[in-house]
Amino acid sequence: MKYAFRKSQTGAVAIEFALVFIIFFAVFYGLVSYSLPLVMMQSFNQATAEAVRRSVAVDPNTPNYSTVVINTANATLTQQLSWIPPVFNLVVGVDTSTQYSGTGLLTVQVSYPVSKLNQVMPVLLLPGIGPVPSLPSHLTATSSLQF
Repeated sequence: MKYAFRKSQTGAVAIEFALVFIIFFAVFYGLVSYSLPLVMMQSFNQATAEAVRRSVAVDPNTPNYSTVVINTANATLTQQLSWIPPVFNLVVGVDTSTQYSGTGLLTVQVSYPVSKLNQVMPVLLLPGIGPVPSLPSHLTATSSLQF
């Protein structure tokens, strides 16, 4: 009798595994696919803030002060964002902007198109949920300082 019960249950474990694996995979993929853009945003915020901080250290009596400030900010952005692999196609000067106005306002911005990120990390379309990760068109971080 006990053997007949086991025989009627064959395949139940495989079905349970398939259902649990789908849930596990969806949670894991969501975790991985959202963590990368969050790490990049954190890095963009850090890079722009550091670029502004280092630019403030430039002596105002320096010849061509505005050019030196912009070059310092761009060099800092390049250094701070150097950890991002080349496959992500982040280009300082194209995906970033540094503006210094005559009134002393320095603005440093990183605006990374998500389309470049989607070339590295595919978007998964889940029925009922939609695209995962669901991101804006650009990952943008801005820091500015009036000095």
